[in-house]
Amino acid sequence: MDAAQIEQTVETLGFEVVQMERGGGRRRPLLRLRIDRPGVAPGRSGVTVEDCAAVSRELRARLAGANGAEGDWVLEVSSPGVDRPLVKAADYARFAGSRVRVKGYAPLAEQGRRLDGTLLGLVPGPAAAFTLEVDGDRVEIPLEAVASARLVYDWDSAESGDGDRGER
Repeated sequence: MDAAQIEQTVETLGFEVVQMERGGGRRRPLLRLRIDRPGVAPGRSGVTVEDCAAVSRELRARLAGANGAEGDWVLEVSSPGVDRPLVKAADYARFAGSRVRVKGYAPLAEQGRRLDGTLLGLVPGPAAAFTLEVDGDRVEIPLEAVASARLVYDWDSAESGDGDRGER
């Protein structure tokens, strides 16, 4: 199965692929997926253990058919976690208003390689960039300059009852 077929299978089950990693060797290939439920608000759990198991069962059956031997694949399916990575441009629009931690390949907006701030969303127009508020300043960061970006979970508001308490 190629990446598009895997994504399509996951989407038919009502989820989206956040990250896909292939590894392992020819004898024991590895497929590691992080899945999410589209449209779930930041800080909420959109994926349960049962969801991961259902996606895993469906993919395992399809991989077995494509590979001829079910036991050959190492398949790991999980939620993206509370520190969900931002991978696609649409993630930067979806999670606008959320706290994020961004690491750049080089200094970002002349402020350093690592920035924490509030994601304000994608920049309109053809430029693939997003706006981040850092210490009261708004900075524009091109997506191509980002090595990684993740949501920052607010543990304090979770403990006070304002955030997700791990409801699954």
